[in-house]
Order: sequence, then C-alpha cells, then structure tokens
Amino acid sequence: MQKFEQNNITDKKKAAWLSLTVGLAMFISKSIAYLNTNSTAIYSDAAESVVHIAATGFALYSIYLSSKPADETHLFGYGKIEFFSAGLEGLLIIIAAFAIIYNSVKNILTGILPEQLDIGTTIIATAGIINLLLGFYLIKKGKSTNSLTLVADGKHVLTDSYTSLGVVAGLILVLITNYVTLDPLIAIAVALNILFTGYKLIRESFGGLMNKTDLEILNTISDLLTQNKREYWIDIHHLRFWKSGEIIFVDFHLILPFYFTIKESHHEEEFVEDLLQSKFPLVSVRIHMDYCKEEVCKFCDLKKCEFRKEEKSINFEWGSKKYLGDPIYMQ
Repeated sequence: MQKFEQNNITDKKKAAWLSLTVGLAMFISKSIAYLNTNSTAIYSDAAESVVHIAATGFALYSIYLSSKPADETHLFGYGKIEFFSAGLEGLLIIIAAFAIIYNSVKNILTGILPEQLDIGTTIIATAGIINLLLGFYLIKKGKSTNSLTLVADGKHVLTDSYTSLGVVAGLILVLITNYVTLDPLIAIAVALNILFTGYKLIRESFGGLMNKTDLEILNTISDLLTQNKREYWIDIHHLRFWKSGEIIFVDFHLILPFYFTIKESHHEEEFVEDLLQSKFPLVSVRIHMDYCKEEVCKFCDLKKCEFRKEEKSINFEWGSKKYLGDPIYMQ
C-alpha cells in the first residue's frame, strides 16, 4: 500500500507540472495572438489561460501538501486541501468569465475592430488541440490516482480547449462573413460556458468538504460486502466513509458470534480491508466488533451454533440501505 501511495504521489506531481508548463506555453501563445489581432474572443481565451496558470499552481501546491503523511496536527492527513484547490479553481474561472463579459460588452459599445484574424485563428486552433489532449490525460491520470485536483484541472483544461475551438469556429465565421460584431458575441458565449464549469467545480468542492455521500463509492463498498458476506456475519450497520485526498476511510459495526476470540474478530477486519483494497488501493478500515445477543438469533444465518436460542425466522436484505442504518434488531 505504501509503495502504491508513493507511486500515486509521483504520478500526480508529474501530471501537475506538465499541466503548469503547458499552461504557461498556451498563455504566451494566446497573448501573442491577441496582441496581433486585438480580438475580444481571443482575449477571452487568453484570460482563461491566466486563470488556468493560477489554479494549476495552487493545484500543484495542494498535491505536495496532500502527500504529507498524517501527523499530530492533522490526524487524517492533508488530503482535504484538494477540495479547496478545486473550489478555488472554480472561483477563478467564474471571475475570469465576468471579466470576459465586461470586456466584450465594452468592445461592442466602442466598436473595436479585430485585425489579422487568420494568424490568430491558427495559433488558437493549435492551442485548442494541445489542451484537448492534455485535458483528457489529466482526467485519466486523476481518476487512476483518485485525485480530485487533477480531475478538476483536467476539466478546466478541457473547458479551455473547447473555448479555443469555439473561438476558432467563430473567428472563421468572422473571416467568411466580415461581420466583426460576432467576435465579442463569441467571447460572451465562451464566458457563459466557463461560468457553468466554474459552478460545477465549486459544487463538487463543497460536496467534498461537507463529506457528501459519494454514491458510486457507497455502492462499490456495499456490493463487495454483500457478495463476500461470511455465514457468521450476523449484521452490518452504521457504515460511514469519507475521503481525504486519495485515501478512503471506512468504518462500520459488525455483529459476530459472542464466542469469537479477539484474534478471530481481527481476522475479519483484515479480510474486509483486503476486500476493499481490490477496488480502492488506498483504504483505511476500522470495524467496531459487536457480539451477538439472544434477540439476533432469529436473524442469524449460522446453522451450526450450539448456543442458538431460536431458529432463524426473519430474512432481511443485505445492502447499502441496511448498512447505513441501525442494527437489524432495532429496525
């Protein structure tokens, strides 16, 4: 697990550095395109690149910070910083969008005309294709390393790419029709699109900071426990989980026969941890072992039990709804 975690951290750092380097190159090229064209649409694209650089810089910092091991001041590690990073990126995107809208409206009113759009269009098209490839790479790497920061950065880069390609399509129309008012109108359309992306990033960030239940993770944990349930597992309840960086913390209560030894109970925790690691390589499991009482005999599947007080008479469905709730005998 430790080796996997170290490889994860290394991969995330490399991806973040690549994103920052490409972002700087894209900003320089788009700035050159804007200075040569005076195009509002290209200005909007360049403005988003400024946001990308700032956000990627903070993302890189958050990856370095989140890779620090847990200590006395942060018992669950520093992984939550990734949610702050995603939220900041979303906020910066929204600020950039409003700046683009303001500049576009001003240019419509003052009638500033773009120049040399053929050169600018070529530069922006090239930048868009490069960002498209980078965005898909960052999202793929973010999912494989379980990094919200990289996924958020990848989504931002993809937005930047779609922005560039949209700008290119619009500028081609300007070149064909010579209707220059299309230029700031395209910029406004771009701004509205990235506003929505910023909103989604902020919503995802708040969800993580508030430990909003991730249904995909919940269903995966639930399916693993249900499909691999032991005959002597009498009940699972009060399941809880949360993420800190790439680590998933899982805890729940498990009712076992009262005559199980501490060693036998500990083996169950090891079994569950190995089980969950098959889907979540970085997982920390804590199980509170409860011992059975007479009132659970009617729910128990264990056939060979010399201490049974009554036969099983009540069936119940094992699954996420059950695991999240109270003990079966309290329902």
